Amino acid sequence: MKKHLSAAAMALLLSSTATAALAHNGSQQWTGPAAPANPTPQNTPLALSRALPPIPAPTEATYPGIIRYEVDATDVERKIVNVRQTIPVKSGPLVLLYPKFLPGNHADTGPIQLISGVTVTGAGQRIVWLRDTIDPYAFHVDVPQGVSEIVVEFQWLTQPDNSQWRVVMTPDMVNLQWEKALLYPAGYHSTGITFAPSIKLPAGWNYGVSLDTESFENGVATFKPVDLYNLIDSPLFGGAHFNRVDIDPNGAGVHLNIVGDKADYINPTAKQIGYYESLITQADRLFGARPYDRYEFLVAATNQMGGIGLEHHRSSENTIPTDFFTNWGKNLGSIGLLPHEYVHTWNGKRNRPADELTANHNIPTQNTLLWVYEGQTEYWGDVLTARSGLAPVEDIITSFAEVAAFYDNQPGRGWRPLQDTNNHNLLGYRTSNPYTSWMRATGDYYREALLIWLDADTLIREATNDRKSLDDFAKGFFGGDNGSYAPRGYVFEDVVAALNAVHPHDWATFLRTRLDAAGPDAKAPLDGLARSGYRLTYTDALTDAEKNIQTGWKTDFQYSLGFTLSGTNRINNIRWGGLAFEADIGPGWELVAINDQAANADRLRDAVTANKDGSAPIKLLLKRGDKFRTVQFDYTGGLRYPRLERIEGTRDRLTEILSPRRR
Repeated sequence: MKKHLSAAAMALLLSSTATAALAHNGSQQWTGPAAPANPTPQNTPLALSRALPPIPAPTEATYPGIIRYEVDATDVERKIVNVRQTIPVKSGPLVLLYPKFLPGNHADTGPIQLISGVTVTGAGQRIVWLRDTIDPYAFHVDVPQGVSEIVVEFQWLTQPDNSQWRVVMTPDMVNLQWEKALLYPAGYHSTGITFAPSIKLPAGWNYGVSLDTESFENGVATFKPVDLYNLIDSPLFGGAHFNRVDIDPNGAGVHLNIVGDKADYINPTAKQIGYYESLITQADRLFGARPYDRYEFLVAATNQMGGIGLEHHRSSENTIPTDFFTNWGKNLGSIGLLPHEYVHTWNGKRNRPADELTANHNIPTQNTLLWVYEGQTEYWGDVLTARSGLAPVEDIITSFAEVAAFYDNQPGRGWRPLQDTNNHNLLGYRTSNPYTSWMRATGDYYREALLIWLDADTLIREATNDRKSLDDFAKGFFGGDNGSYAPRGYVFEDVVAALNAVHPHDWATFLRTRLDAAGPDAKAPLDGLARSGYRLTYTDALTDAEKNIQTGWKTDFQYSLGFTLSGTNRINNIRWGGLAFEADIGPGWELVAINDQAANADRLRDAVTANKDGSAPIKLLLKRGDKFRTVQFDYTGGLRYPRLERIEGTRDRLTEILSPRRR
């Protein structure tokens, strides 16, 4: 764990004069607001004649006392979460922090903009707080003499739609993420601050959470005291329609906790439950030990709450389509979500990059090893999806074809290496990206890294005559300490050493060559496909099974004309350097007509096919605002959809990798 220098707190100087200017660090000026008329704060009017004291750095000391933390989540119609915290204190300066760097987000995404109505009281009187002028996630409070505890109250104004922030409350369910609705004292590690949490839910609701429940009466769930680290790592799904399903074949405590918009959405069949039981079994066989005492999948079958797939150590937050259980197999992405998040309990939670093991949730994270944290998790998530039977092996192979084609045709590697995409969230969390193929993005350290780990797996298998594999790395690196969930950090050299323990090789060069590749000669890491017994090809006619996986095939012209078509005929995802790009087509154009007929995706596919012999050039009428233009393509390559084709006479290692383990 990284060490951080401690900082001594300077006293806040308060006077009884009128509002005065505040100089922070000798540069920025602040003029305080007039004091509220009622109630009268104990230490107001406010005047600070010196710079604000520094925010205390976290130390290993234990915060004295337990913070009583009460959440009222009953205001579902107005989507407001009300919070009351009772915090033991001593007189003098205190800094309260709102969590900024949230687990699994890999960036400073704490939505402090949604926190309102902050009031602090002590001994029955209001106490003034002052937001730090450099770090707005910090609140300075001067605790008066004789006050031994303060009460902090505020609201988390959750959002009515997904336009800015994700929806977490509906009339039928709530996703409480504690870190978005609490303040905690600065100067301590998150493991050194104890909370006693409780939540009030609407009448008749039930919930799933990995915290230990002490009581659940009259809609109020009270939980065993827990440190801040584990509280933030233990979100809650509650709802009017709730079903808890045991999926642990060994009976040790793994459950699906399902809430839904309607009661009809939350009932998996016996066969589906069997797949999830197999997922637990296959993960046991892969990793060899469980890094938890129990595990709770939190699942919402909804089209009203915002989408999520977020890992935690003993649970995960997941949303699925409302027809997930009744129309099984419709969406591979949804089927693969739970296996991916489950793998994170080994890779990302118990074992994680050392530069993400920060002392508390306001210390900046670094993301240098996300290609392990997320990339290898992406690989094992897909592998376990197949091994468990949640999806057929053929479906995963089809999805690998999509991944391989995307990166084989990605020009962005010409300037930006995969290693740099680890910084993408830190550059602006999920910002708009008009040219994803050129800018590169978050998905690269997931999906391109998947190809690197397939490359490593097949190299080990080939070099050891298939006696060893990346499975051995998983058991050695992520396994051990059954039942323990104390986090442990790793660095690049640890990954290399663990790979060498399975099969001696120049793994440092192997990894760095692929991670740092940039420039005109940089290629996608596709060697693992060849060692698997497959090559990337393209077809103009997908099978029905392939269409079920490549769900956007009807509007996908990425590998022909160089764009995709939206449902409203807008031209999107323009591939940098592709035909559309070279024709000066940029974001914002709408396709109006194709060869003098009204535009739609079917007609565009027909037009691309009709010109395979060069006899019917593709003429497009485009519109952007009040401007129209006509573009003609002489493209003769036909429709192109990715497919993995078996290399005759080679071993089918990919099917072997995706097949269930017997022990």
